[in-house]
Amino acid sequence: MEKIDRLVENGARHYGRFANRPTDANPLDEFGGAARRWRWLRLKEWLGWTLVHPEIYSSMILQDAHYLASSEIYVRDKASGALHQHARNARGGSLGIPRALWGSRPEIAAKGYGIRYDLAADGSVHRITVDIAATGSEPALSGVLEVDGSAASPALSVSSRLPGGAMYTHKAVFPVSGALRVGDREIVFDPSRDLAILDEHKSFLPYRTTWVWGTFASRTPAGEIIGANFARRPELPGEQEESCLWVPGAAEPLADIDFSPTSPDDLAPWRIRSADRRLDVTFTPDGRKDVKHQLGLLAIDYFQLYGRYTGTMRSLDGTSHEVDVQGVCESMRMRS
Repeated sequence: MEKIDRLVENGARHYGRFANRPTDANPLDEFGGAARRWRWLRLKEWLGWTLVHPEIYSSMILQDAHYLASSEIYVRDKASGALHQHARNARGGSLGIPRALWGSRPEIAAKGYGIRYDLAADGSVHRITVDIAATGSEPALSGVLEVDGSAASPALSVSSRLPGGAMYTHKAVFPVSGALRVGDREIVFDPSRDLAILDEHKSFLPYRTTWVWGTFASRTPAGEIIGANFARRPELPGEQEESCLWVPGAAEPLADIDFSPTSPDDLAPWRIRSADRRLDVTFTPDGRKDVKHQLGLLAIDYFQLYGRYTGTMRSLDGTSHEVDVQGVCESMRMRS
């Protein structure tokens, strides 16, 4: 895999898998004039984190569709089953989703709702700050988490053509420390155990978009980070998929993922396998978060399941890893 400095150089976009996150990843640089302005309206960008901790399930996201920006965060207490959620909309283009990731400070800063990512220019220690006030139905969420870039997994960095669009994504797994408060409860993160999975996207999506996606991460008995990121969406032949296995020292390509719910029940287990069986896991949901909007020509039908993955993953050299770890799996159907 090659290293590249810019996603778009001299008006031509790079496609494929990269060994790094480009210093400058702005897909709009492929276009000029009216075409650039139109593409700006079609560009969907987001930066999210999935947290891996033995006491909770939690994810957060900053997302910008340019005609509208938004943010969501949830924390599910495993012991009690209580699900706490906060969300806020914002003006399109206001979140500062960066073209140069490291050294940026994307955030949503609204009354009673604040999430900020301070992403270190040298890629070392990044900070996530949450400051969300209590509402009539939900407790306050607050805290500072630090993710350690020096001990992160190798990156998944992929640029692909899609039917009617194009996709760029960057993902990696980081040790995480610090604390998150949920009401009066403090949840402490141990970097020798706990992990944060970064998900960055910059995509021109077709008007009708569908995907199914999942991810998980854990440590081997020796303390090394392993995990997986896997997706199924409409693809063009020969294009790279946004799937990988994180094994010690590498983010190995993965492709042709099958997601098979075992029944129509909302919390039915899913069997998830790659065609080559290097990924062969069962995902058993523990809960579900739904988002549905019908706004005339625009619509979202989305759910994220959180639960546990069990099974096996196998690296290209034949090394097999047993999987028994929490993670998420989601489905999106969207018109936008």
